[in-house]
Amino acid sequence: MITALLTGIAAAPWMRAALRYGAIVVAVVLFLLSIRRAGERAGRMAERLETMENANDVQRQMLDAAARRPRDRGELADRLRNGRF
Repeated sequence: MITALLTGIAAAPWMRAALRYGAIVVAVVLFLLSIRRAGERAGRMAERLETMENANDVQRQMLDAAARRPRDRGELADRLRNGRF
């Protein structure tokens, strides 16, 4: 029943053209949606990369500060006396 109806509808030349253009429009819309999703995904990845770089910079600064700290009370006192702290 449905196939006979579709065969009858698709038999008209104007309907075949409409179906062809409809299929093209659907394909273009799906393509544009996939490009949009890919762009959003790339944006999220770029944001994640920037966040990781900032966290790594902060961690590097903390490690540098820890490497320059006085080892014991005596070294701290020497730095305070010499004004290098």
